[in-house]
Amino acid sequence: MALIGYARVSTDDQLTLSQEEELRAAGCDETHLEHASGASRARPVLARALQRVRPGDVLLVVRIDRLARSLSHLLEVIEGLEAKGAHFRSLNDPIDTTSPQGKFTLQVLGAAAELERALIRERTLAGLRSARAAGRVGGNPGLRARDPDAIRTLRRARQERYHDALARSAPDWAPLVRRHRPDMAWEDLVRLINAHRSDGPPWTVERLTRAVKRYVADGLLDATVLGRARPRNADDRLMAIVAGIAGADPSLTLQAIADRLEAMRERTPRGRTRWQPSSVRMLLERAGKQGLL
Repeated sequence: MALIGYARVSTDDQLTLSQEEELRAAGCDETHLEHASGASRARPVLARALQRVRPGDVLLVVRIDRLARSLSHLLEVIEGLEAKGAHFRSLNDPIDTTSPQGKFTLQVLGAAAELERALIRERTLAGLRSARAAGRVGGNPGLRARDPDAIRTLRRARQERYHDALARSAPDWAPLVRRHRPDMAWEDLVRLINAHRSDGPPWTVERLTRAVKRYVADGLLDATVLGRARPRNADDRLMAIVAGIAGADPSLTLQAIADRLEAMRERTPRGRTRWQPSSVRMLLERAGKQGLL
């Protein structure tokens, strides 16, 4: 297990020395130093630090505001670490995902973030109703005047909303992307992800690749997932899909996997529409021999 430190200051005239000393005293094996605004998610040093993290490692900061200024960004980074089998700890805050108490604190923060989003939506809708009742015209005056600052603010807000949406949906697709790309084609991966979803709009190749590219840019996914998928014959493709279904939910029975394949409109190796548990077992055994499970 390695302790990987991250220190950040907002301006070039600020020093990271005090943060470095605290991280070094805590036993960090390496420390990544960055000069950047906490509101910005485009931080190359943080991205490199996250790429350095391996299973069992701990990303360490002096305070959580050194890592993220928004709760959604904090939860997004921690989710990416947990997907790698790594952990997060703040020296001066009660967050340590290696301990049950720290995980509980994180769950409370997540619930608070969801409540905050609901309250913001409620206030926004109430404000719009009040404005319409008073006969006021909606919209941003700065946007109507094509003011550059207003346009930049709107773009940042849209990016924040997009990041928040990705963070909420990441458990549906990020683990499967890490597990199966680039071995599985995007089209097959989308069908696999949609087969595991119970609500929300279905994923498309375009929507998924956009999300993956964003996570790669933020250092939450390795760039290798964007590589070209290797050609597979029909049986190997089915084997990968069956392995993906079983790997995502090991509790599924052979019949449940067969039902899932029929819902995905996948044909059997013999081209039939009805799947039998024996066909699923055969593909799982092959997948096991090839190390896909």
